[in-house]
Amino acid sequence: MRCSEICTLLEREYSPEYACDWDNVGLLAGRRDKEVRTILLALDATDEVVRMAVEQKTDMLITHHPMIFSAMKRITDEDMNGRRLIALIQNDISYYAMHTNYDARGMADLAAGLINLQECTVLEEIKDGEGIGRVGVLPESMTLAECARLVKKAYDIPNVKIFGAPETAVHSAAICPGAGKSTLKEVLKFGCDVYITGDIDHHTGIDAVDQGLCIIDAGHYGIEHIFMKDVKDYLEKVLVGVHMDCVPAKHPFIVI
Repeated sequence: MRCSEICTLLEREYSPEYACDWDNVGLLAGRRDKEVRTILLALDATDEVVRMAVEQKTDMLITHHPMIFSAMKRITDEDMNGRRLIALIQNDISYYAMHTNYDARGMADLAAGLINLQECTVLEEIKDGEGIGRVGVLPESMTLAECARLVKKAYDIPNVKIFGAPETAVHSAAICPGAGKSTLKEVLKFGCDVYITGDIDHHTGIDAVDQGLCIIDAGHYGIEHIFMKDVKDYLEKVLVGVHMDCVPAKHPFIVI
């Protein structure tokens, strides 16, 4: 199947129209007429992932986070992303990214479903009632510590960071996979008890608690790694004769 046909199938389910205006999604490098027999899915196009794609002779690399966000004035081997792009192009690997369009059309409901969040509404709308994150209620009231353990189990992550007293009772919740600082005001407007997200800094965390909101920071990778299996499952339903692999889940840091 040609790369262009796979792009069409992805965009039918996760339309770029639902991407934020600052985002950069779609085919970012490579040939649309490339014949694709193998696909590798990853969260980020790191050096390790690009090497894996090259070594496995992958035809197409699909990531959640775009390698290219802003304009690049030159592509050389003196630049980190330049080296990655050169490797992909030299090895005729088409590179596709699906970021906030997937957040809105796939990630938000999947992440909410894994913790059984109920009565869900969109946290921050992008277009036509679709958007980033979800707000709802947990299956039952629980302590913040119990909710943290639920999050660890649901997303298969080794640790989380909490802001708030562990014994605090929580019931209403918001979830925003990835970095959720920018949507904190929306969460506060909903009056949630707990906010499950990632990349929360010190001042944001303590200020949230002073406003009555507990936070469970599951890390940026911690929730979003679910992207790989979900998109793989979708593509396996709509593609014939294409082999797909996911980069093994590997959290980018460890806590000692």
